[in-house]
Amino acid sequence: MGHDHGSHASFGAPQRLLIVLLITSSILLAEIVGAVVSSSLSLLADAGHMLADVAGLVLALIAARLAARPRSDRRTWGMLRAEVVAASLQAGLLTAASVVIVVLAVRRLFAGADVHWQTMLWFSLLALLGNAVALWVLVAVRSENLNLRAAFLEVLNDALGAMAVLIAAIVVALSGWDRADAVASIAIAVMIVPRALKVLRESISILLESAPPGLDLIAVREHLRDVPGVIGIHDLHVSRVSSTLPVLTAHVCVDSARFQDGSLPGLLDAMQQCLAEHFDIRHSTVQFEPPGHEEHEDTEHH
Repeated sequence: MGHDHGSHASFGAPQRLLIVLLITSSILLAEIVGAVVSSSLSLLADAGHMLADVAGLVLALIAARLAARPRSDRRTWGMLRAEVVAASLQAGLLTAASVVIVVLAVRRLFAGADVHWQTMLWFSLLALLGNAVALWVLVAVRSENLNLRAAFLEVLNDALGAMAVLIAAIVVALSGWDRADAVASIAIAVMIVPRALKVLRESISILLESAPPGLDLIAVREHLRDVPGVIGIHDLHVSRVSSTLPVLTAHVCVDSARFQDGSLPGLLDAMQQCLAEHFDIRHSTVQFEPPGHEEHEDTEHH
């Protein structure tokens, strides 16, 4: 029980990511043209954001295909962790793009600029429509792993950015205040950073092999101790190979007689069933030990 980790890639995810990549690339080219024609920093900022997203989606697509590869004797988990690495790189790209956007926007706030709101309006509407289609493509798989969640958040941020450009165009049209374009640029950056940092924090947590968020390790230990036949638990570790694959290892002390009476397989089934039902941990490795064996072990990680 709990040892099937040969394939955790989302069905259809690479195809969906490819569609979204094509849509996002098209919007990127359109916004660059629109930014040049309209002199709009917010449109250029959103195009810069889209450029980071295109790079991120390429990483996500590569990671999704790598994660689908079977495991081997050299890579015993396959390439499942590729989605975590890709998500962290995506978050880094988004954060860097936000910093550049803010610097340019602050300069524009002081210097001012003559922007063409009509061009901003039409290109922001075009970007908003494209982002809506991309969100629809990803919505069904967005919760399946960290890589897809990061891709969905990127497209959502794109849509919010396009909305900010649209609002700025309307403000310029109604009031003539050109600096609304710079304000919209800063708003785009502010929307990006918190989500990017959240993905980055979770990625780093997985890479550092921290316990999954929300998992109470004390409760896990208590549940395992309550399984009939268990004397004690030590050297208990829980981490994640990928955002969707928690793994557990534990040393379990049992009565010495159990090594002769043939009851260990049944005890193992009971413990793994407990982990699966109460904590949704379906890949676990349990080492049974007789009383006193712990004294001969390295206690550094107990």
